Amino acid sequence: MALNKEIWINDIVEGFWPDNSFVQRSVDHSQFVNDKTVHVPNAGAAPTITKNLTTFPATSRERTDVDLTYSIDKFYSEPLRVHQLDLVELSYDKRQSMLHQSREALRRVTTEEIMKSWVPGTPTTLATSGANVAAHAPSATGSRKGMTRADVLAIKKRFDLDDIPAEGRCLLLDAEMYNQLLNDMTNAENLNFLACADPSKGVVGKFMGFDIYMRSSVLVTAAGGTLKSGAAQAGDSAAGLAWQQNCVSRAVGDVEVFEAKKSPTFYGDIFSFAMRAGGHWLRDDKKGVVLLYQATPSA
Repeated sequence: MALNKEIWINDIVEGFWPDNSFVQRSVDHSQFVNDKTVHVPNAGAAPTITKNLTTFPATSRERTDVDLTYSIDKFYSEPLRVHQLDLVELSYDKRQSMLHQSREALRRVTTEEIMKSWVPGTPTTLATSGANVAAHAPSATGSRKGMTRADVLAIKKRFDLDDIPAEGRCLLLDAEMYNQLLNDMTNAENLNFLACADPSKGVVGKFMGFDIYMRSSVLVTAAGGTLKSGAAQAGDSAAGLAWQQNCVSRAVGDVEVFEAKKSPTFYGDIFSFAMRAGGHWLRDDKKGVVLLYQATPSA
């Protein structure tokens, strides 16, 4: 009987990871990542301006500034073991694959936590206004209103009314909302949008002054637009985030590696990772950040 050859490829097929480049569009506080708390002073109210003042001495007051603070968190990866037999018997480098996977998982989680920290406790929220589409947040059921050009215009108007600088405006959408927006554009808008893409920086297009970023998933809110913190529910909605780069911050430390080689009790190598990271909105008035959630159609 003939024996068929079996071939084991030397390289393992790795998983895909979401794009985290959007986090670079923020004020970098990484120099403070090894401190417990970061203080961000905010200027108090501007002075009153009077035309043709006739009463002297003028009334004076002291400006009361605001001390906005946020904490730096530490994130830990689950310790993993590479059995000594895996190091010698497998055709691919399992140890290197596990190291890469752990680093990427740590970066993904820290980036998502920074993104959530950019949303103020009581943020400015806007709801989508398009035609009904299937809900796509985890565990969500039913329909939600799709993303449209008008929704981007509503964010632009909010920023304009708040005197947010036109330079450095960003909008992060998940894959579904991003494609809903593309579908709502005219052919000319679509061409101009894609012509402004800068893949090296993660920018997939530019529309109404916003650099658009796209990620497989972004944020989830409850039906009324409140950022979710608990278990997924059927009434949840997917959400995107708009911000101006000087209105949010990031603090990202180095990835620390912990390793025990040739452990006599585990018969292999044990390794894990840790990383300090944090972020926050930077304005006490909470301007420059807008949470855009997919509205639930009325019955």
